Amino acid sequence: MLDPREYKDWQIAQVAEKNMPTPGLWQRRLGLQDDEIIPYGSVAKLNFLKIMQRLKDRPDGKYIEVTAITPTPFGEGKSTTSIGLIEGLGKMGLNVGGCLRQPSGGPTMNIKGSAAGGGNSLLIPMTEFSLGLTGDINDIGNAHNLAMVALNARMQHEYNYDDENLAKKGLRRLDIDKSRVEWNWVIDFAAQCLRNMTIGLGGKMDGFTMSSRAAITVSSELMAILAVAKDLQDLRERIGKIILAYDKKGKPVTTADLEVDGAMAAWMRNTINPTLCSTGEYQPCLVHAGPFANIAIGQSSIIGDRLGLKMFDYHVTESGFAADIGFEKFWNVKCRLSGLKPNVSVLVATIRALKMHGGGPAVVPGRPIPSEYVEENCGLVEAGLANLLHHIGIVKKSGIKPVVCLNSFATDTPAEVDIVRQAVEVAGARFALSEHWEKGGEGALELAKMVKEACEEPVELRYLYPLTMPLQERVDLIAREVYGAVGVDWMPEALVKAKAFEVDPYYADFATMMVKTHLSLSHDPTLKGVPKGWRLPVRDVLVYAGAKFLCPVAGSINLMPGMGSDPAYRRVDIDVETGEVTGLF
Repeated sequence: MLDPREYKDWQIAQVAEKNMPTPGLWQRRLGLQDDEIIPYGSVAKLNFLKIMQRLKDRPDGKYIEVTAITPTPFGEGKSTTSIGLIEGLGKMGLNVGGCLRQPSGGPTMNIKGSAAGGGNSLLIPMTEFSLGLTGDINDIGNAHNLAMVALNARMQHEYNYDDENLAKKGLRRLDIDKSRVEWNWVIDFAAQCLRNMTIGLGGKMDGFTMSSRAAITVSSELMAILAVAKDLQDLRERIGKIILAYDKKGKPVTTADLEVDGAMAAWMRNTINPTLCSTGEYQPCLVHAGPFANIAIGQSSIIGDRLGLKMFDYHVTESGFAADIGFEKFWNVKCRLSGLKPNVSVLVATIRALKMHGGGPAVVPGRPIPSEYVEENCGLVEAGLANLLHHIGIVKKSGIKPVVCLNSFATDTPAEVDIVRQAVEVAGARFALSEHWEKGGEGALELAKMVKEACEEPVELRYLYPLTMPLQERVDLIAREVYGAVGVDWMPEALVKAKAFEVDPYYADFATMMVKTHLSLSHDPTLKGVPKGWRLPVRDVLVYAGAKFLCPVAGSINLMPGMGSDPAYRRVDIDVETGEVTGLF
């Protein structure tokens, strides 16, 4: 085991990968049949339908969810903790695995870096995991952009031909309103130059001229659909219901109207099967669905969790961002859609984040960490506890008693740790200090033991709201009970939409997928700790008809992140002698 204070993540990964199980070895270790594993180089896809059919009568394992407090812009190590927990449970000799989300090329090549964990709690093979893996994001991008190609081509042909000529080509006029095109193009990079653009410039044969835009691929509705689909048939049906635009009478224009839904499903046929990767200590970990948690569900897939619960006695999954966003969606959307009930939730916190919420100076990616975060400051830690306690309260509202994991940093002092431990225990939650980043599974044993103990306690899962509750009431309840707002202010356009959705039975079973910043409990990313006396502004309600989401939008959310001035790609390269990738983090 290498010392992560002396070696980079990619160097630690390269050492671990020398003894990583091959697909053939995984097949023997996990008792898989020949037709249940599909090798892709050093990793493999697992045939979801075949394995589930064989294991349908096997009882589910323990279901462990990982969330966090409101993070600094660097994140607080949920993926690192998830991997460390898997390694810790593995050290205890338990049959454990997990399912994590696939990282996007946008943050991987930007400031945040890969989502492969860190130190000695890494997911391997790190290079493949970080750079496309088995192609799911690429397939989603192709399927998504195919819909945009079909839409623009149809608009061009309808502009150039009359109804008689369209009929000769087997087409009917859809009369698409160019000002109400809802979809965009996607690319899996942070490319702010594509946020607003004009397409179709040139001549009559160069497409329909219109304003357009691009988003990052993992924000695609197709990724949201993959995360919540139950099987291939469900995926196919949902793709056909995607609303791409509206016609001039306000009627939705779907992928099925354009007859592109079947081809989109064909592009995505392989995405239905999770990819099997490995922790740095060689426990199995599935990878399925993507990271975008602001507007989508921000979870590894229902398919991945269903599969993991059949294959493993302990299955670890992760929710995007903090408990106010990720856990709330896991609790009220994912668990309801899947029918799965978690045994425990792990709430990740760091001394660094608590100091930020206690009034510490701003933490800015790309700039040195202020001294307050690397020197003992018990006052800042104590002042920041309110955010942690609020998140403990969110989890407890679901009926789950959380385990708080303090993700250890070398600069944390015993006095600072003791302040957190005492506050957590007074709040009625379990506490574990975990050193998985430095020591891998050995450093996560305290956490693993606490989680195993918590899994033996009964859980009576209580949803925050019934499905019969109208949209406006749901949003108000989430704002008050989860975020801590004193109320909700609906902008006129959003209110009109909300009322229309409430009276239309088509939307009766749509999930409520809140859209807000992850950097604050409020809608304002500059408000840290637990803001008081504020109201949640809802400025729009987006509809994802294929995923069956209604997305109330609070604040300003950008689906295309920008590239920073010191991006990670500046340090990524290859060793021309070995072909190995260097510089990933």
